[in-house]
Amino acid sequence: MPRRRGVMSERLKYELADELGFLHKVKDGDWGNITTREAGSMVRAAIKRAEEAMAKQGPG
Repeated sequence: MPRRRGVMSERLKYELADELGFLHKVKDGDWGNITTREAGSMVRAAIKRAEEAMAKQGPG
């Protein structure tokens, strides 16, 4: 089964990890070191950013 392409850019993932306080766990590129809770926090933060970006664009 082919792997799905990531939705978040690598840059965004590292940026969010830094903001959420677990960058030290992923600096070596091993995302398997984060907890499920941390991964969920990262997804919620990415969604919040996307919603804020869409709100700034205004009605289309």
